Amino acid sequence: MDRELIKLEDIKMYFQSRVGLFKTIPIKAVDGVSVSIVKGEALGIVGESGCGKTTLARISLRLLKPTSGRIFFEGKDITDVDEKELKWFRRRAQAVFQDPYSSINPFMTVREILEEPLILHKVGDRTERLELISKALADVKLTPIEEFLGKYPHMLSGGQRQRVGIARALILKPDYIAADEPVSMIDASSRAEILYLLKELQEKYGIAFLYITHDIATAKHFSNRIAVMYLGKIVEIGGSRELVNDTLHPYSHALIEAVPEPDPSNRLRERRVLVGEPPSPANPPRGCRFHPRCPYRFEPCDKDEPELKEVKKGHSVACYLY
Repeated sequence: MDRELIKLEDIKMYFQSRVGLFKTIPIKAVDGVSVSIVKGEALGIVGESGCGKTTLARISLRLLKPTSGRIFFEGKDITDVDEKELKWFRRRAQAVFQDPYSSINPFMTVREILEEPLILHKVGDRTERLELISKALADVKLTPIEEFLGKYPHMLSGGQRQRVGIARALILKPDYIAADEPVSMIDASSRAEILYLLKELQEKYGIAFLYITHDIATAKHFSNRIAVMYLGKIVEIGGSRELVNDTLHPYSHALIEAVPEPDPSNRLRERRVLVGEPPSPANPPRGCRFHPRCPYRFEPCDKDEPELKEVKKGHSVACYLY
């Protein structure tokens, strides 16, 4: 069995929100999530906006300390390690952010953007750093390299900016990358190219990915496994193709139904429409948190929350239908 690279164990992340002058209420952004990623694997986290995907990614990078739960990297518990002692982890774990317009410094050239992490981690001299920068630009297909080294971000397209962000994440040769909706703010013509590029780099360098998205279709093609999140909890997890082709949880089914089809008249499955908007994370419903919107709900759903259990090999779901 492959060794786990990243392991998140019963992670909870609660934020306090002020109500009125003196009262605060907890916002349960992540409410008891356990996942692991082995070296070279891509795990997709799918769900609506506000379900806790980005918070989970930030916790996996130790950019946030969870309210409770443990973070392990190669078996080492880094949950409470002082930031000064995490420099080794910062080199081995990187991020690709959602917004290519704000995630890179507009006052630095491409060369300076890519050289900065090398300088911070004291990697090589100026000549060696230029070689690493050139290789990173070649990896993300920003060529001819000489044309891009001196450019500023405003001189690049959105897709080119995101490629610079990917090159910056790659340049320290990390073992793990958290990619937070890396194609959601790029024009449609560039999205497939960026996804193919990320997949190619993942396979070439054996990088473990946490791929955050609201689009289950892209998660199917990029990820080895998919975890579906709803209101801070994972409701289904399994192999990407199996989960999409044999969906178990009603919420996962609804996400797949939301993907546009070339021929809307050719429906092989009955469409089930969700009822209303998702509840607030500050006030999740009693019992199954999805039951107020579920077209299949029945008596047990509003009493106790179902546990995530394996119903097929490698395929788990939290639902009373199974």
